[in-house]
Amino acid sequence: MARHYESDITKFINEYKRKHADTEQRQREGRALLWDKNLDPEQLEYYRSGRVNQRPYVYQTD
Repeated sequence: MARHYESDITKFINEYKRKHADTEQRQREGRALLWDKNLDPEQLEYYRSGRVNQRPYVYQTD
């Protein structure tokens, strides 16, 4: 019996995907808006060069 168990959430997601066939495509498009970007290596190096190391205990005053 445990092999064929599906949680309520899994059932809901499967039913939602069955009713909304374009869900995965819309997820990919949404991800591409913010995450799947080609980074400019020169600009990335510029950002990294400006990084300041964090102290071990950030709340300690000098």
